[in-house]
Parts: sequence; structure tokens; C-alpha cells
Amino acid sequence: MNAPPPQLIVHVVYRFAVGGLENGVVNLINRLPARSWRHAILSLTDIDEQFASRIVRSDVQRIALGKGPGHAWRLYPTIFNVLRELRPAIVHTRNLAALEAVVPAWAAGVPARVHGEHGRDVHDLDGTRRRYQWLRRGFRPFVSTYVALSPDLQQYLHERVGVAAGRIEQIYNGVDTARFAPARAGRRPIDGCPFQDPAHWLVGTVGRMETVKDQTNLAQAFVHALSAHPEARQRMRLVLVGDGSLRPAVETILAEAGVRDLAWFAGERADVVPLLQGLDCFALPSLAEGVSNTILEAMACGLPVVATHVGANGELVDDGTSGRLVPAGDSDALGQAIGGYFADATLAKRAGQASRQRVEARFSLERMIERYDDLYARMLAPPPMHGDATASATGHKRPNHG
Repeated sequence: MNAPPPQLIVHVVYRFAVGGLENGVVNLINRLPARSWRHAILSLTDIDEQFASRIVRSDVQRIALGKGPGHAWRLYPTIFNVLRELRPAIVHTRNLAALEAVVPAWAAGVPARVHGEHGRDVHDLDGTRRRYQWLRRGFRPFVSTYVALSPDLQQYLHERVGVAAGRIEQIYNGVDTARFAPARAGRRPIDGCPFQDPAHWLVGTVGRMETVKDQTNLAQAFVHALSAHPEARQRMRLVLVGDGSLRPAVETILAEAGVRDLAWFAGERADVVPLLQGLDCFALPSLAEGVSNTILEAMACGLPVVATHVGANGELVDDGTSGRLVPAGDSDALGQAIGGYFADATLAKRAGQASRQRVEARFSLERMIERYDDLYARMLAPPPMHGDATASATGHKRPNHG
């Protein structure tokens, strides 16, 4: 018996460019079994072709709609026509900015419509804004299944948006532990970094320099750590990877403290693995997070992690074992945690080893791919015959993809 042809998944995002959400889409496209799934990317705004080059499959169609500010209802006819032409089996939207696409997907007769919640919006950090809840409720009838990347987001969808528990799948992000791994010979020099002295101790972060990521807090914490440890001015250095509107404010904080020369603004970089392998400690000062890819990647590289206790960070970082969790916006606590790892190399090494072990055990990319593969297949499986003993507990059978 011939295997069925691979089914098409259209991944709908607001913008396809550097970001944790988008990197997760790339991982899915590259890793899901090609015998079962084909893929297309539909960006409501634009597509960064340099970032899109991370996709290794040559059969992935990429469509950018050039959306301007405001809601996407003017694009509904265009999205409808695109989906009618592509005839996907699944449309998978991600976050509130792309959720509207489920309406034209429903109208176009797409059988399965998945919506993923990856993290908090910068204007709704604690998930309490009624307007955002009502928007999600309005689109709820058009969504077949929800994916929440963390238990916190799963609870939000159920309790605040009113999604039935049986319609929500909780799937953690996964990290490629073969690619993201500790450097074999210890910390490696970072290409282009001015801090090449082996005696330097580098704390760094990776992320868009926007309000929700709060790199101003990290800059203030760096200044506090330097003040608390007299020898730190000779050895401690700050590495900031990423760019955005917050950069001038971060530079001002460092300059006013007289330590601008102790920080390196790396800008946007594609070589995240060697950057992480060149750090001694990873910091994430965000005001809100979903399941942070960068935390998982840093942990996989064997780094101690200092992060704010927001979103799913507390589920990723084992406080006191693989890293430290501090309150959001508390630069004193963040600086103390960073300084603690700077002052105690043995403690930092133990935390880094625990980070790596935790990722291998709970957050592997292989596990994430298996979960999505199973979810997509169950959504397309025909309803089981009455009394079919092979039916799963969810009421669907997984089709045989050969």
C-alpha cells in the first residue's frame, strides 16, 4: 500500500525575522518528517530573507503580505485567496498579532486551524487586559486547537479566554542539544569581541533591544555588580547581542556610570552558538517571557543562567541549582546574582553543568518535534470507528505515514 502524500502546513506569523518564535518555526520545518509534512510560511508583514535562509528544505514557499499598522481585516480576501490556492491541511497561527488569519482560514475550508500562544504582549505583561482577552474570545470559534508553550499560558487560555481544557495542548520549546553544547576546550573567544583576555569574565544576553526585554535593567545590574566587587572592573565585561530602540538608553546608563568601555554591543548576530560558548554567564532581564529559546540555548551550552522570574522562566531554570531567578525590574537582585557567579567559579561551574543536564532531560528538540508531529497527525486523523480499540484517549487515531 502506498503511503499518503505529505500534508501541507501553512505557518502564519506577523513577521518572519530573527526571534525565538520564528526560530521555533524554522526548527519545525527543518525537523518534521518530510514524508508526512510540507510547509509554507505566510507573513502578514515581511520576510527577512537572511533569517529565512536557516530553512534547509528547498520546497518551502514564502509569502509576505506587506501589512501596515492596524488590524488585518483588509487582508482577509488576500489570505483567503492564498489559502484556497495552496489548499493546506493545517494553518498554524502564532500569537495575537497573527490570530486573525484563522477567520479566512476557516472561510477557505482549511480542516485544522492551530493557534499557538508563545508569550506575553508588551502591552499586556501580566495577561490582565480585558481587551486582549475579548479579542481572543472573538476568534475562539475559528480555532480547532490551541498550543500553549507554558503551563502559565495554558492557564491563561483556559481561565481568562475560556478555552475548554481539552482544546489546549501544552508543548515546551525544544533546543538542539547537538548544536548548542558547551565548548570542548572551555570558553572560546568570540569573533569580533574586544574582550579577548582569558582573564575576562563575560556576562551576556541575547535578544531584541525592546522594552519587554529590559536590557536597561541589565545595564544597571552590571553597574551594581561592578560596585559590589572591587576586582570586577578589571575582569567583568558585558556582552549585549541584538539591536533595537532600547539601545540608546542602555548606552546612556553605562556611559553615565563611566563603564561604557566595559560593554560590547554586538548588534544582531546569526552565530548564536559561538557567542554563547564565549560567555561565562547568561542573563535574561525580561519583563515578560513565554518559554525562552535563548535561556534553553544558554543552558544547553552549559552556562549558569540569571533570569527574571516571569513567564515560564521558573519552569526552565531550577533556582539555586542551574541558575538564579530574581524579580523583574530589580537591578540590585540581578546584579547580586551575577556577582555571585563572578565571585564563585565553582558555584558557576556546577550551575552550568546542571543547566546542561536539565535541558537534556526535559527540553530537547527531539521531544518538541515528536509532540508537534503527533498533534498535527491527530488533528487530521479520521474519527475512530465505534469500539475501535486503537483509538487514542483524545478520540483520534494517528494515521500511518509509512
